[in-house]
Amino acid sequence: MFFILFLFNIDGKQKLNTMKFKPANNIQDLQYFGEFGGVNPSISDSATYTFLTANKMLDAFEGKAEGCHLYSRHTSPSNQYLGEALAAMENTQTANVAGSGMGAITTTLLHFCGAGDHIVSSRTVYGGTYAFLKNFAPRFNVTTSFVNITKLKDVEAAITKDTKVIYCEAVSNPLLEVADIRGLAEIAKKHNLKLLVDNTFSPMIISPKKLGADVVLHSLTKFINGTNDTMGGVVCGSQELIDSMRSVIDGSAMLLGPSMDSFRAASILKNMRTLHIRIKQHSKNALYLAKHFEKLGLKTVYPGLASHPSHQIFKSMMNPEYGFGGLLTLDVGSLSKANALMELMQNKNLGYLAVSLGFYKTLFSAPGTSTSSEIPDEEQKEMGLTDGIIRFSIGLDNDIERTFNSMKDCMVSVGIINK
Repeated sequence: MFFILFLFNIDGKQKLNTMKFKPANNIQDLQYFGEFGGVNPSISDSATYTFLTANKMLDAFEGKAEGCHLYSRHTSPSNQYLGEALAAMENTQTANVAGSGMGAITTTLLHFCGAGDHIVSSRTVYGGTYAFLKNFAPRFNVTTSFVNITKLKDVEAAITKDTKVIYCEAVSNPLLEVADIRGLAEIAKKHNLKLLVDNTFSPMIISPKKLGADVVLHSLTKFINGTNDTMGGVVCGSQELIDSMRSVIDGSAMLLGPSMDSFRAASILKNMRTLHIRIKQHSKNALYLAKHFEKLGLKTVYPGLASHPSHQIFKSMMNPEYGFGGLLTLDVGSLSKANALMELMQNKNLGYLAVSLGFYKTLFSAPGTSTSSEIPDEEQKEMGLTDGIIRFSIGLDNDIERTFNSMKDCMVSVGIINK
């Protein structure tokens, strides 16, 4: 059975490259027809695929049979639909989806780096990424220098003759440092390096490819899926890159096998259709809370606040209609106070004491003892990750003023602020 994917603009005209990038429009302009004319593409419930001729199978193994599917570890129609939507969102030629964000990140880094190579990475990255770069990649004789990504001079100074990649998060996990992607792209180009940007915290808000990044990565588990019911990742880049990563001979994605299940791909694709609405609400709520927390005298970090050191850089990169994102941090002074506040907020139904982000309910955790616990204590202190920091992924609350007042009451109860 064969499926047809129609990709066209509603007005029938070819898109023009304008100054204002509209990722939601790119997703809206994708139109799919399922097997029996359904408005959702049919789910490919197959691990392997047939060929009409033996020669066509040979062509597929040699990468010459465009449109033919070989084996689901390579790709599947459902995964391809999702990949095309994500590529449209990030303005790249194509994309390859994976079973998790780490599956996308690690296979991409190992694609670009081999024995003897070097990576320059932001010091504040997701704990799993840090652990891979610090503890696992050296097994392959791949080394990493961790730097303050907001200081471009430090980034350039860390480059060696063996450097192949500059790696960063557009907005860092968990400290919400903002990477100057344009500045980093200039450095990467100057030294003939690849700039890889993890855009998990800011889908639609920041478009790294438009700013000069070579590759854009996401954990689909978070905002893009939005329902916290599956894991997923994606590598968005050039056709040449994705073809190479899928190569049956030496492709990192094909040989390491971080495959996504077709049913999960179909589910994420459907959730992408509301991403622009959800991101705007996450951002609106987070900005409201950040402003009011700051007025209470709490140490609040949020890119939408003028007090954020990279506020202007963020504004210069953002697609304004989507806001400044759904993540903020509070420093309440100690781990004991952080734990007491989170437990009370959960008991008051204000959210969940849980890792991850992008859910419809607010999620909160102390990253120093959870998602960044892989980073040694000394390095946490050096980067400013203190015991009292709480990372909030702000939910889709309809009455955010009510939420704020309840959170404020909780802070009074545990002694963080006075009544």
